[in-house]
Amino acid sequence: MKHRIVVLGAGYAGANAAGRLARRLHRDDVEITLVNADPDFVERVRMHQLASGQDLPRRVLGDIFGHRGVRVSAARVTAVDVDRHTVDLARPQGAETLGYDSLVYALGSTVADHGVPGAAEHSYNVAGKDAALRLRARLAALPPGGRVLVVGGGLTGIETATEIAESRRDLAVAIAARGRVGGWLGDKAQRHLRATLDRLGVSVRDHTLVTRVDSRGAVAGALADTGVSGGDGTIPADVTVWTAGFAVHPIAAATTLTVSDTGRIVVDGTMRSVSHPDVYAIGDAAVAAGAGGRPLRMSCASGIPMAWVAADALAARLTGRKVPETTIGYTIQCISLGRADGIIQRVTPDDRATSTAVTGRTAARLKEFVCAGAAWSVAHPTVLPRRRHLVAARTAPGVVTR
Repeated sequence: MKHRIVVLGAGYAGANAAGRLARRLHRDDVEITLVNADPDFVERVRMHQLASGQDLPRRVLGDIFGHRGVRVSAARVTAVDVDRHTVDLARPQGAETLGYDSLVYALGSTVADHGVPGAAEHSYNVAGKDAALRLRARLAALPPGGRVLVVGGGLTGIETATEIAESRRDLAVAIAARGRVGGWLGDKAQRHLRATLDRLGVSVRDHTLVTRVDSRGAVAGALADTGVSGGDGTIPADVTVWTAGFAVHPIAAATTLTVSDTGRIVVDGTMRSVSHPDVYAIGDAAVAAGAGGRPLRMSCASGIPMAWVAADALAARLTGRKVPETTIGYTIQCISLGRADGIIQRVTPDDRATSTAVTGRTAARLKEFVCAGAAWSVAHPTVLPRRRHLVAARTAPGVVTR
């Protein structure tokens, strides 16, 4: 019988893992199934562009993987039983249960409202395609002078605020953050960020704790743990966009897998579950240590190398080869500030900002190159294939599990 590998989720992590496994393993020995709710690959790092009115190319997963030894199943995962080795799926034509021998869990994350009253009911987000399209429609309906508030001063918040401000100069755009917007960046990058926000007319509210969201905007409370007050009271907005963090889907936490307090699957250095050796977890769904022992952050920059590590480790174990030892580290953080401006922040391997940064149009071009390259890696999953190996059971008694 063929070894059944099921990959859950076809974002940057899951799609790269499926393609890399197809490149490493002989298709006569394995059956690889890629499960994704959307029939298309969604470029999540471009959702702020989609929300602001730009159109993105469609990449159909069936076309990408159809002749590469990967079966694509357009279905929504409803449950996983890691003890019975099954996955429950929901599709328009009915429910289905899928069995596996090895599981790669890459279901990613969604927006986290942190329990703030009204955030789920009255705010928009860019955590996925459907959410970005809802925001797009709402922005299109806003008349000149409409007020947009982006809550969250991280990468997603900055990119969303600047994209909206650039595409709709007739709107009043504001960004509010619990700390300082872009406060983790180096001095050069921070200066450029502030100058760009000023140029685009984005008002900045640092050290602002949003305690409630309603149809009129957000309510801000004072921060007790800072000496700087961002002001209390209401921040009026016709549209509130919530970008203050991400949370994983609750499916993993409902299993017997060992998970963190946030529901992310705990894995070792090869992205293998510490409690279930036939399960690998990658991308936002997993908590893994990177350079310096620091947890890898939720990002495309983490998800793709995690996929490579997991696929190589799983393929090595199945074929009885030595498992590679790899430590994931960072080199840069890429931030778009609209279509013609950006920041490339140089970071240490453990993701700490340095004094080096590239800004402006050059940075925007580099960011576009990085995003396009990430999408290209998904669209060409088995380019330059290496020799595919047979699983160990075909050539030796048992499967090596070093």
